[in-house]
Amino acid sequence: MSTFDSIVGGLSRILGMEPAASSDLDAPTGPGSGSTGIRPRVDLWRGTSRQVCGLWPLAVGGAAPMVGVPLGRVIDGPGMLCADHISWFERGLVSAPSAMVLGLNGLGKSSLVRRIVLGHAYQGIHSMVLGDIKPDYVDVVRAMGGQVIEIGHGKSGVNPLDPGNVDEAARLLADHPKERAALLAAAHERTKTMVLSLLQIIRRDPPSNREEIIIDEAIAILEDRGGKPVLADLLELIRQAPERLRLAAMDRGSDSRYREITEELEVSLMALLSGRWGGIFAAETTTPMMMDRSVVFDVSALINVSSDLQAAVLLATWSYGFGTVEIAQALADAGVAPRRRYSLIMDELWRIMEASSGMVERIDSLTRLNRTIGIGQMMITHSMADFASLSTEADRTKARGFVERSKMLFLGGLPAREMPLLRGVMPFSDAEQELLSSWNAPATFDAHTGRSGTPIGMGKFLLKTSGAPGIPFQVQFAPAERPVNITSGRWRVSHETRRTAS
Repeated sequence: MSTFDSIVGGLSRILGMEPAASSDLDAPTGPGSGSTGIRPRVDLWRGTSRQVCGLWPLAVGGAAPMVGVPLGRVIDGPGMLCADHISWFERGLVSAPSAMVLGLNGLGKSSLVRRIVLGHAYQGIHSMVLGDIKPDYVDVVRAMGGQVIEIGHGKSGVNPLDPGNVDEAARLLADHPKERAALLAAAHERTKTMVLSLLQIIRRDPPSNREEIIIDEAIAILEDRGGKPVLADLLELIRQAPERLRLAAMDRGSDSRYREITEELEVSLMALLSGRWGGIFAAETTTPMMMDRSVVFDVSALINVSSDLQAAVLLATWSYGFGTVEIAQALADAGVAPRRRYSLIMDELWRIMEASSGMVERIDSLTRLNRTIGIGQMMITHSMADFASLSTEADRTKARGFVERSKMLFLGGLPAREMPLLRGVMPFSDAEQELLSSWNAPATFDAHTGRSGTPIGMGKFLLKTSGAPGIPFQVQFAPAERPVNITSGRWRVSHETRRTAS
């Protein structure tokens, strides 16, 4: 039996309400823990008010619908919560296939997302993890037989001008001129946005309107020439000063004026092609993504590099992932490829937002491209404070829009200061606010075992989809999930070494 089959079997047992094995997210047991070793089993039954009216007051209110990935048992309520942004959208329970995960470090955000990734695989949905910097998702994607693309110095790089499998898709759409034109236009816009975003990150200031026009025209010229252009080709084209670029630059027929207008643009492109940036963005091609399985971009080799380079790589992989999925959907629409369902996972959102003023607008323009191409989307970050700390009101407003457009909010332990920010997006009761704040409490130390206990909020989340009461639940691992849910493996080895030595 494969690792993935074992995990799926474990999820099925949890969904079937069979007793789940203890896990890192369960309450501690044993000497000094304060809990008993035997717990009575209580079978849960459901029925209509007509069927069970004679059992009152033992009847309980209705629970969440059993639709979607089994996430965990409802806290202080009946049954198991099953939910995910794609299943609930397809059943009409939410109005868009989008979700946001908010929670402090170390309380299980990645474990929740990995559970959804596994559940989606069981449903035939491919997860695209567009930039895994810790890494949190490499093991689970590899266990599912997915594709792992490594990005970093000495590994694969990213060609910002590579739009993915666009050329092959264009050939397949030769008999569908309207769809072909739309695909090429979207690829052009995505490539332009990517280059402008890189310039903004490296400068910490957005390109001028004139530079945007020049980049737009230069990329169009390279596309007309065909082939696989790279950043070096873009730089050389700007230096050659063809007539189309001179008109875009409005140099008034003066060569010296053209050189003056494009000088800073040349400098920025040269910076992207040299030093720490060139090791990534001077690549001739980006490793093609497979469309028939889950994919993760492993960028953990860059965990110790500067934050601006991390943000640039994450944005590049996000752009490439959106483009590949859009191509797959366009081919399916035209009937030349099978229809597949995708969920795009965008972790470490805060890294890109803090890279430079105006980056929120770049993210906004990128994510809005998925509105009409039928894909799910999950964004993960620490808290609403990540949005409130942005430098301009325009950025803060757009960033709040990410949360407002996410029709499912998975909220882990959060500090009390988060509550006013959350209420600005969705109504929360006093009880819900107190619950989220209580999950932020630190773990206690067990003097008997010499180890710290499990944090109170570990694996606990509140699902909110509207102003209605949220559903608190506890994520539980199936035994086979444990190997793909160790996010602090090096710390665990260190602890075991110290304990053995003592």
